Amino acid sequence: MLEVLKIKIQEYLNKRVNEEMNLSLSLVVENPKDKTKGDIAIPSFQLSKILHKSPMEIAPLIKNYLEELDYFEKIECVGPYVNAFYSREKLIKLILDNVDSIKEKNDPKGVILIDYSSPNIAKNFSIGHLRSTILGQSIGNIFEYLNYKVVRINHLGDFGTQFGKLIYAYLNWGDKEKVMENPISELVSLYVKFHEEAEKDPSLDDKAREIFNELEEGNPKYRALWSSFKDASLKEFKRIYDLLGVTFDEYSSEASASRDSNRVLSLLDKKNLLEIDNGATIIRIGDDIPPAIVKRSDGATLYITRDLEEIHRRYDKYHFDQMLYCVGNEQKLYFNQLKRVLKRMDAPFKDSVTHVNFGLILTGGKKMSTRHGNAIGLNEVLNESIRLAKEHIQEKNDSLDDKDEIAKNVGVSAIIFNDLKNYHENDYEFNLEDATRFEGQTGPYLQYTSVRISSILKQSDFDKDNISFELLSKDDFFEIVKKLDEFDVILEKCKEEYAPNYLAKYLLQLASLFNSFYSKEKCLVDDIIERNTKLYLIYLIKSRLDLGMKLLGMKLVDKM
Repeated sequence: MLEVLKIKIQEYLNKRVNEEMNLSLSLVVENPKDKTKGDIAIPSFQLSKILHKSPMEIAPLIKNYLEELDYFEKIECVGPYVNAFYSREKLIKLILDNVDSIKEKNDPKGVILIDYSSPNIAKNFSIGHLRSTILGQSIGNIFEYLNYKVVRINHLGDFGTQFGKLIYAYLNWGDKEKVMENPISELVSLYVKFHEEAEKDPSLDDKAREIFNELEEGNPKYRALWSSFKDASLKEFKRIYDLLGVTFDEYSSEASASRDSNRVLSLLDKKNLLEIDNGATIIRIGDDIPPAIVKRSDGATLYITRDLEEIHRRYDKYHFDQMLYCVGNEQKLYFNQLKRVLKRMDAPFKDSVTHVNFGLILTGGKKMSTRHGNAIGLNEVLNESIRLAKEHIQEKNDSLDDKDEIAKNVGVSAIIFNDLKNYHENDYEFNLEDATRFEGQTGPYLQYTSVRISSILKQSDFDKDNISFELLSKDDFFEIVKKLDEFDVILEKCKEEYAPNYLAKYLLQLASLFNSFYSKEKCLVDDIIERNTKLYLIYLIKSRLDLGMKLLGMKLVDKM
């Protein structure tokens, strides 16, 4: 609301300047660095230059225009600046009406496709997959709240040379009974064994490529094995998605894109973009970037070929306004190549593709890798987080009913929040003990704050129409009101930068403000108006906390 009000004030000032002086300019409304100087400040330098008068002469003119508005309790000229202090009571009414209102949903502002999670089949769903999954889900939640139509896509890594390696390993060292009993674990072990053996005998890589080429051409034996690997993986993935509360509107796959890739190759050929270089088919996309290879010399397609096909299919189906790919930092070059190719193709969506890149989750300062066998399974991490959450709950409230269900919601939310509080482009060190604490910058701290407010509100009703705006104008109360007002601005920032960490940090600040407030103020007082005011204020804090946690993908709990 404060940002909207600043815009209204700026528009009014410019309108009055135009009316009075026939000038078209844009006066600036700033936030003073020193809050004691005012809530807003308007410098007079720009107008003084045009009118050839000193800034000190111009400032009173601007002050006169501001006095025509009904928002301020004090306006003063300080040198070349006009500083204005809002009438707190009027401002509070505007803010509370906005915070406590139900947002109307009009026609969607646009169609946003988000490609996220996208694990490789026949591999553990590791902690390393968490960032794409949680980042994409929360970005989608925020866009939906801001009235966009969101289509969530999980593009499975179910094709590529790694499946030639896996099939070779299974046929040479696999045990069918063991694979059927524990498919993911056994398949990962076989994949690791292949790389160990390939280091001794590099010719295995050539054999794996041959198998993959036959798989791509439809070899029935290889197709049957590949299909069984995929079914086992999807069953495990969906169980983890259910636990995380993650959903998708569509599952797509590299395999289906590979089967249809002749369409995009034909389109590229018609536009005269294809060249043959040492037997491979390439597209030159600039002197500052390597060419995009769309077909190897042996005829096999590559990731970019399949992605070009897939993105065309998605545009045909959804006519998206933006296509977001939540994929790691290491793929920056790849997505630059993809976007360059789309520009050379002059695709209708050539400027609508965005790589939402993210850093690594580190353990002991090192990257995790399935190939080297040091990836930590996400299922294992979630289970341990739930166990630790239950321990904390038992310490605080051992007689609590439904401890297992509450521990599940707290433990899973701890993992989600621990990831999203970090700016997505940065690496971060994963520490499960820290993530599950009930104090500090953690998800359980937010949930516990919400539960604490609930327990207060259950003890007394309140009438939000019978409150004291004078009380809310006091500094400690007013700081909370202003923080509540920041919510919509924070969400816009999250949307513009695809960065839910701003919301996570905001929720921590809001929770901290409540806990500081509650340590100084008794809410359940005898005076009815004072009690109404305090209970209504903490009710609004809880509503923002709960909504923010839901947008991040966290679970709400009503007791802990």
